[in-house]
Amino acid sequence: MTFLSRSVSLLMFAIAIVVSCAAQTATAAAPSAGHASEEQALKAFAALHPIDAHVHVFKTDPAFQGMLERLNVKLLNILVMDDTLPYRKQLQPQIDDALTLMRSSHGHIALCTTFDPYLFDSPSFSADAIKQIDQNFAAGAVAVKIWKNIGMEIKDHSGKFIMADDPKFDPIYRDIAQHGKTLLSHQAEPDVAWGPPDPADPSWSYYQENPQWYVGNKPGFPSKQVILEARDHVLANNPNLRMVGVHLGSMERDLDNIGRHLEKYPEFAIDTAGRMDYLMMMSPEKVRAFLIKYQDRVVYGTDLDLLATADVAETLKDWQSSYARDWKFLATGETFSVEGKQVRGLNLPQAVLQKIFRSNALHWIPGL
Repeated sequence: MTFLSRSVSLLMFAIAIVVSCAAQTATAAAPSAGHASEEQALKAFAALHPIDAHVHVFKTDPAFQGMLERLNVKLLNILVMDDTLPYRKQLQPQIDDALTLMRSSHGHIALCTTFDPYLFDSPSFSADAIKQIDQNFAAGAVAVKIWKNIGMEIKDHSGKFIMADDPKFDPIYRDIAQHGKTLLSHQAEPDVAWGPPDPADPSWSYYQENPQWYVGNKPGFPSKQVILEARDHVLANNPNLRMVGVHLGSMERDLDNIGRHLEKYPEFAIDTAGRMDYLMMMSPEKVRAFLIKYQDRVVYGTDLDLLATADVAETLKDWQSSYARDWKFLATGETFSVEGKQVRGLNLPQAVLQKIFRSNALHWIPGL
C-alpha cells in the first residue's frame, strides 16, 4: 500500500469515528419520535387558538390553568344534572363552582349551564327553569344543555318517559332563542347502548363503568329512533333556536344521516365530543369529504373532564395526548396507532381546520 493510500485510509477511518460519535450523541440528546410528534402537534394545535366546546371541569388548579394558557385553548365547561353520580345531583353548587372557575380562568373557560329536569312534575317547572337560566345568562353563561336523562331515565307522574319535545320544554327553548343563546343537545346514546354487547365498539368500555346507561338488557325503554325523533321535533318546532347536537348528534355511525339532518335543519350543527374514535373507524376518504362539505357545521369538542378527585398531572397528560391525537387525525396525513388500530390522518385544508377547531364554535355558540 502506498503512503498516499495509507493516509487516505486513516483519514476515512477518523471521519467514520467522528460521524459515529456525533450520531450517538444526537440519538442520546433527541427526544423520542412519539414525544416529538406530540409536541409538534400541540404546537400546531395551539397556533389556531382552539376552542374545545365540550368539557366537564370540576376544580381549579394552577397546572391546569397553565396548560390552557400554553395551548391557547378556550373551553366550554358544560353542566349536567345526573342523579346517578353524587357530584352531579345538585345543580346550584355546580353553577357556583363553574362561575368561580370561569371568573378565575383569565378568559379561558366559558359556561354552558343546564336546568333541573328532575323537577319536571312541579307545576312551576318551566317558569322556575327559565328564571334560573336567565340568571345564569346574566352571570355570563353562553349556552344551555339538555342531557340524555331526558328520553332515557326521567318519567312523568304517569310513568311515561319524558322526551325533549314535551310541551313543558317549549317555553324554555323559546327563552333560549330569545336570548340569542344556543341549546346543546345530548339525546340518546351510541347504538351499542341498545345492544347487543360489542367490545369492539369505542363506547363499550363506558357501559362497563356506567351500566345504568346500558339499556340493551332492560325492557320498556324507548328506542333510539324515538328519542332522536323527539329531538328532531324540537328543531322543526323552533326554527330560530340554534342547536348543537353533541357527540355527532348521536348519529355516530351514519354520516349520511348526519348530512340529511344538516341539510334539513339550517340551525343545527354537531360536535365531535367523545366520538372522534368513530370517525377514525370510517373510510378516511368519506370522513374527509363529509368534513369538507359540512365544514361550517362541525364544532370541535372532546368530552374531557377534570374531576375534583383527579390526579391533575395524569389528567393533563390525557388532555394533551387527546389534543395531539385529534390534531394529527384531522390535520395531517400521518398513519398512527390508536388503541392498537392503524388510523390514517385526513390532511384537511387549513381553512377547514380553522373552522372546526375555532371559528365554528364562535359562530354556533355566540359569547365564546
